[in-house]
Amino acid sequence: MAAAAAAGVTDCPSFEEKLIQVTLWLKKIYGNMPVPTYEVNERTVDILYEVMECNEEREKDVKLLIEDMKDRTAKYEAEAEYWQDILEGNLGLSQNSLSQEAITDLNDLVKSAMELEVEDTSLTSFYCAINYMTSELYKTKSKNQEMELKLKTLTKKLTSALMMEKQLEMDIEKLKESQEAERAKAEVQSKNLEFLKYKTKELKINIKEAEDKLLAMGLDQSLTHEALVKSSEELSALQKDMEPLKKELESYHNLPLSIPLAQVIVEEARRELKALDEELTKEVDSLPFELT
Repeated sequence: MAAAAAAGVTDCPSFEEKLIQVTLWLKKIYGNMPVPTYEVNERTVDILYEVMECNEEREKDVKLLIEDMKDRTAKYEAEAEYWQDILEGNLGLSQNSLSQEAITDLNDLVKSAMELEVEDTSLTSFYCAINYMTSELYKTKSKNQEMELKLKTLTKKLTSALMMEKQLEMDIEKLKESQEAERAKAEVQSKNLEFLKYKTKELKINIKEAEDKLLAMGLDQSLTHEALVKSSEELSALQKDMEPLKKELESYHNLPLSIPLAQVIVEEARRELKALDEELTKEVDSLPFELT
């Protein structure tokens, strides 16, 4: 039996089993009324399962107490009938032969004995029963307080879980709205990009067709778009090449004029600068019109 009990402790019911038990328990509690809706997940089901176990444990204790009271009542009633037969049959004592005060005291004594569940009506039995009932009362109050505290804790956990669930639903809704907005923005950008690609392709085709037509009409090859772009790049390259030479020439201006070697170097730099300047001038003069 101990092994079976240990196995029962280790065998934890699965999520589906807990959900079935919780559903049946909620239907039993609410009866014909509809069961309130709740988010079905492992956290909420675990909390409801703990509440169900506490409730069922309390119901078992109450049922056991009721059964015990019924058994004791039947036992006392049988014993009362037995003693009533002895008193009335052998001693001739009945309720009619007693005074009203005696009947009242006897009824109080019987009720007290039944309430305290004593075996007899001796003073010792009453004292022992009173002490036992007082001890049981304290135990029951302590257990009830413990169960109420546990129930409050579980209720707080359930409330916290429901609030967290609601917050998560709101966050998910906001995330969905943000994703929808980003998706719409991405679609617009994609459409604009496709439009620009199409227009660029169309413009390239139009430029090529226009150049072909102009070339067919006798247009100089140097006036085409590609030739002009190439000439512009070459001009920019020459201008960049002249910059260090100009700086070098400026440094030569600071040389003393009385040094023959410095004069020779300066003269060479001037001739090289002049050659580059003439080459640049030729390139510029070869252009049909001014580039902007």
